[in-house]
Amino acid sequence: MRRESTAGRVRVSRLQEQRIAAGHLWVYAGEIEAVEGDPTPGDLVDLATHAGRFCGRGFFNPHSKIRARILTFQDEPINEGFWRTRLERAASLRNRVVSGTNAYRLVHGEGDLLPGLIVDRYADVLVMQTLSVGMDRRKGLLAEVLSHLTGAGTVYLRNDANSRRLEGLPAGRGFLRGQGETRIGIYEGPARFLVDVEHGQKTGWFCDQRENRMAVAALAQGAEVLEAFCHTGAFGIQAALQGAASVLGLDSSGEAITLAREHAQMNGVGALCQYRQVDALEELPKLQRAGHLYDMAILDPPAFARSRDAVPRALAGYKEINLRALRLLRPGGFLVTCSCSHHVSEQGLWKAILEAAHDAERQVRLLEVRSQARDHPMLASMPETRYLKCFLLQAV
Repeated sequence: MRRESTAGRVRVSRLQEQRIAAGHLWVYAGEIEAVEGDPTPGDLVDLATHAGRFCGRGFFNPHSKIRARILTFQDEPINEGFWRTRLERAASLRNRVVSGTNAYRLVHGEGDLLPGLIVDRYADVLVMQTLSVGMDRRKGLLAEVLSHLTGAGTVYLRNDANSRRLEGLPAGRGFLRGQGETRIGIYEGPARFLVDVEHGQKTGWFCDQRENRMAVAALAQGAEVLEAFCHTGAFGIQAALQGAASVLGLDSSGEAITLAREHAQMNGVGALCQYRQVDALEELPKLQRAGHLYDMAILDPPAFARSRDAVPRALAGYKEINLRALRLLRPGGFLVTCSCSHHVSEQGLWKAILEAAHDAERQVRLLEVRSQARDHPMLASMPETRYLKCFLLQAV
């Protein structure tokens, strides 16, 4: 089995050795003392300590802020067997932690020790994102191994993420293996949805919220539900299927609202679910002025902070939407509030929620703190792999 040869050696600064030794997979440009050899973007390199001791092997990209992405801390060959073993381990975890759906994340990048590789499975279609040059150069081999491992003959590339630009990679999308429809029917518990792998956000669906949707729906019996930033309606439709009295979904995207209505009809809850194409930030105070009250408010906005510099503004935005939602809740009503901004910490979001509750003159009690679904594992040595925060509260 052919082994890839390394194209050079990267020596890490003494100050960063401990972080790497603890299992962090990224080496930044400012953390490198020297580069030996002439590695090109996507080449394999060995990582060495300040004293020259081997400490890892991974991909190198001289044009990225993240200069090296570590694949292994062992002196082991990187060949087809290596990729097969890593992918088999990822699939084995999903076989244990995923049930009741045919839509889930099969490979979660760093969380599966495969930095820069995302693979979501929708029925018999795999949707792949190669977000580093190293993974992109090997996408054909990875697709072949994944197809053999899963039996899925179709692999669709969604390589239009902004992070590829930071790696010096072009944007693109299309079939890598096989052909077929790009709108795929999936099920998630009792619900049925359509995933548009060509035009939908991310790879077409937010698998990371699946377990949160089911947990929230279990509290929705008889509730009038407000779903702000509803996208294609998944939270609210699950709630309706579990006995919610009504659902009002708000989203600024006309395409998302159209698909939300289609989803409601598919699931037989069209009469319970209403959708409005509006800016939720503007609509929430209008609902309050009109005197509307709800038993459950769900806030699942897009990322408010795309960079560290944007965090203060993002926290102000989170406070504002939580303030508005709390004013729309009846006593005893539930607030489900989420953030997918990985730059916003759980503590920062919690502080914004508490400030919102204070300004709304509402007491709240915390029922549960949740995160991304188990098919999105978080690497303990990399806090960056935990990005989704979800608080479940009750207004009293």
